[in-house]
Amino acid sequence: QVQLVESGGGLVQPGGSLRLSCAASASETIFSINVMGWYRQAPGKERELVARITSGSSTNYADSAKGRFTISRDNAKNTVYLHMNSLKPEDTAVYYCNAFVVLATGAYQYWGQGTQVTVSS
Repeated sequence: QVQLVESGGGLVQPGGSLRLSCAASASETIFSINVMGWYRQAPGKERELVARITSGSSTNYADSAKGRFTISRDNAKNTVYLHMNSLKPEDTAVYYCNAFVVLATGAYQYWGQGTQVTVSS
């Protein structure tokens, strides 16, 4: 079983910054984590991709995140980060960590429990 534990959400004023973290842990050996990413879901809307990063550090971003958000990862710590700058009220959502994890039994997709980000004055 793999757990993704997120942290770093909260309330921030428009124009402010936040950094989200997500650490993967397991009761068995994690051979690799191919892709790690962040998704978000606002009330009444579908979950959408924000950014993702491969084990080789290739990245892609939603148009809404380009130029403002930066995704990075620490492979040694099985951790992914999302640095969010110039936050806008429309960035308010629950942010979910996502990872494709390779275990001895195969490759599986996991989700974190979500962390709330609220952008408001």
